[in-house]
Amino acid sequence: MCNELMVFQKSKAYIKPELFDSMNFDTRMVPSMKSALHNYTVVVRDDDEIVGYVYSNVSPKEAYSNDFATFFDLSSVRRDNVGCLSQFYIREAYRQSGIGSVLFDMSMQWLKQFDDIEDYFIFVSNGNDNALEFYKRKGFMVSHDILDGFITVLRNNV
Repeated sequence: MCNELMVFQKSKAYIKPELFDSMNFDTRMVPSMKSALHNYTVVVRDDDEIVGYVYSNVSPKEAYSNDFATFFDLSSVRRDNVGCLSQFYIREAYRQSGIGSVLFDMSMQWLKQFDDIEDYFIFVSNGNDNALEFYKRKGFMVSHDILDGFITVLRNNV
């Protein structure tokens, strides 16, 4: 599903879509899971077919400054760790059915159990306007863009 998400994001991107060429499960999901302190994944199935998933994590804020990008101003985060809804994908035939809201709520409920987290981030690739609007409706606000608009950073402080 992670690889499917990367293909979907590339299809929507109008800024540097070629950056997605090297993004896949091994380059995105595995490193993220390894650098996280806590990981949470929910998979949605229709019978035996996987139709969506969400991956969230709690990570040291320094994990978001790497060779690829610095995702936010580290000094703007008071605590050592941040929560992130990192990957979220639902196959097209299953969108607009409420699955996204359920997955989002499950992720936020999981993230909010960590008392040491004040800052929650979501990173939306350019061109994915539906996702951007979805997260804004859920209370996240656009903070800034990185990589010349390739990614929009959304933030929610509890």
